[in-house]
Amino acid sequence: MTEILTPEALAFVERLQRELGPEREALLAARAERQRALDAGERPAFPAETAEVREAEWKVPPAPPDLRDRRVEITGPVDRKMMINALNSGANVFMADFEDACSPTWSNVVEGQQNVHDAVRRTISLEAGEKRYALNDEIATLVVRPRGWHLPERHFEVDGRAVSASLFDFGVCVFHNAREQLERGTGPYFYLPKLEGRREAALWRKAFELAEDELVLARGSIRATVLIETILAAFELDEIVYELRDHVTALNAGRWDYIFSLIKKLHAHGDVLPDRPQVTMTVPFMRAYTDALVRTCHRRGAHAIGGMAAFIPSRRDPEVNELALAKVREDKVREAGDGFDGTWVAHPDLVPVAYEQFERPNQLENLREDVEPDAGRLLDLAVPGGEVTEDGLRLNVRVGVRYLDAWLNGTGAAAIENLMEDVATAEISRSQVWQWVRAGIFGEDDVRRVLAEELGDEAPEARELFERIALTDEFVEFLTLEAYDRLP
Repeated sequence: MTEILTPEALAFVERLQRELGPEREALLAARAERQRALDAGERPAFPAETAEVREAEWKVPPAPPDLRDRRVEITGPVDRKMMINALNSGANVFMADFEDACSPTWSNVVEGQQNVHDAVRRTISLEAGEKRYALNDEIATLVVRPRGWHLPERHFEVDGRAVSASLFDFGVCVFHNAREQLERGTGPYFYLPKLEGRREAALWRKAFELAEDELVLARGSIRATVLIETILAAFELDEIVYELRDHVTALNAGRWDYIFSLIKKLHAHGDVLPDRPQVTMTVPFMRAYTDALVRTCHRRGAHAIGGMAAFIPSRRDPEVNELALAKVREDKVREAGDGFDGTWVAHPDLVPVAYEQFERPNQLENLREDVEPDAGRLLDLAVPGGEVTEDGLRLNVRVGVRYLDAWLNGTGAAAIENLMEDVATAEISRSQVWQWVRAGIFGEDDVRRVLAEELGDEAPEARELFERIALTDEFVEFLTLEAYDRLP
């Protein structure tokens, strides 16, 4: 811990917080104000004041050499063993995740920073019984995802207030590793989560520029991939890329959080999504979102990265594996056909399955000129043949409670029913239950009955928290904010 939480590193985080913290708080207040407007009937739209940015011809700088082939990216928590396995997986990129796949206990956060530090220097290893884990000669390019703007880090205060978790994760990581990474021929690369628009992207640009000035790095040394996982960000794709300018390399289709965002932001508009398995990437509004993402990226010279394949292969059921792998293959064939440059997987066994669907290092030449921005398509949440069923309720209850139980016990990525679940899928689970109760499809007693039938006496703390959040009158913005104080 002393190697990571040095006075110099913490002083750098303090500077980030003092200079950027007030703007962060203003942006979070603006989020709340925007939500009130949406609840009152406002509908998302392409901003009139940035039409010139959308219409002008401009491009971002080329990606660094080790981010030009991103055909398969594997993601996972900053756990030491999982990081070694992911870096050795054969994927082009590994996203080390301090956000949705990390339960932010203080030990997880600090040990995760140590693991990143050691991975950058290629000294990361682990002795587990008679087995030793160490890095291969060839490893994936490391990209780090800090926590989102909404999250605090209560274990470190600046001027008597909890620091921004985003600035803490980014600040500690870039302070210790940026120069080392550049000297090794790679760079400080980050995934940016949960952005809701261009102003939040601009704040990240300011953080990058402050860090580059403080650490004496060339402008544009820090590079970012932005997760487009909110409906509001989908209306500002060009603007987000433009605000990050010399720092941006790609956008990613964060499909699970995007579905959660549709419920959260548009719940007052009357649209009710069906069972989660029915909200596939082929339904019209999801195709509208991913088509727009690919078009924007390639028009601007950035890469477009597809969504997660969360399947966890079973060692005991070959039939389950065969069916699931067929679905994974079909999903990746679709993404490659749509022009994506690469995709995400959650397990090393899926790397070759995904890789074989992408024939070239990228498809930047596929400009998707057939796609036109269409607010109506993005906001038409109809799912042909979709329905809400009790089976869907039961699935949401099981996944939501069991994931929350894992998170409260320090595990941020949990294998549940052959899928790797993280915060995003838990958010969908509880928000769908909330929406279905508000719509009158199920009553509160139905939810309590299903909780009892599916879980019995299992996970009492997680069950109580899930029930309270799912049945509250007002929508709780983030599950993790409610649960965070229960962590050590």
